[in-house]
This record gives sequence, C-alpha cells and structure tokens, in this order.
Amino acid sequence: QVQLVESGGGLVQAGGSLRLSCAASGRTFSIYAMGWFRQAPGKEREFVTAINKSGENTYYADSVKGRFTISRDNAKNTVYLQMNSLTPEDTAVYYCVADRLYIPTRSRGQYEYWGQGTQVTVSS
Repeated sequence: QVQLVESGGGLVQAGGSLRLSCAASGRTFSIYAMGWFRQAPGKEREFVTAINKSGENTYYADSVKGRFTISRDNAKNTVYLQMNSLTPEDTAVYYCVADRLYIPTRSRGQYEYWGQGTQVTVSS
C-alpha cells in the first residue's frame, strides 16, 4: 500500500501563488506516475497535471498550462505543485495521485492511490 499526504493548501488572493506538496509513504518503490487532480464545488474531479518517474515528462491540463509547474523529489518521495497567477476558477480541493503507470495518464480511473485532498481557495 501507498499513503499520500498533501499539504500547502490555503486561501490566496487572485494573482497570488501557492505551493502544494504531497509526501508518499509505504511501498513507494512501486510508484512511477504521480500527479494532481482537483474538484471544484458542483463539478467533476478533473485532471490537473502529472509527472513520470524520472521527472523528464510532464503533462498539464490546458487550463493550467503556463501557470502551474509539477516537480518531484524521488529521494523524499514527494511531488510538488507550484501554482502561480491563481484565479478564482482554480478554487477546488486538490488531490495528489500516484500509480505504477510508466506513462502518466489524464484519466482519474487509472490512478490507484489518492490523497485526502487539500483545499485551495482563491479570492477575487
């Protein structure tokens, strides 16, 4: 089993920045793909970004491309999400995900491990 714990959420004004962290524990040697999904009130959970094991390949939703950056530190079993130029539309619960996939996917059904989520609220 793998446990994921997110941190770094909070309240920020539009145009501001936040950095989310997700620490993995347990059978971390089995993890390859990691990423983030988010769910806004009344909306479906959606893909935000993902990264492969080496960190060389990253994938982003069009809505966050150019504003968000995913990275990982395998020595610390941690993945990060740097969020810049935040807008109220970015308000959501952000979930960290992980799986044994060699190639990350945008499909939430493909990820076996999920964190409990961290709230990000962007005020206008």
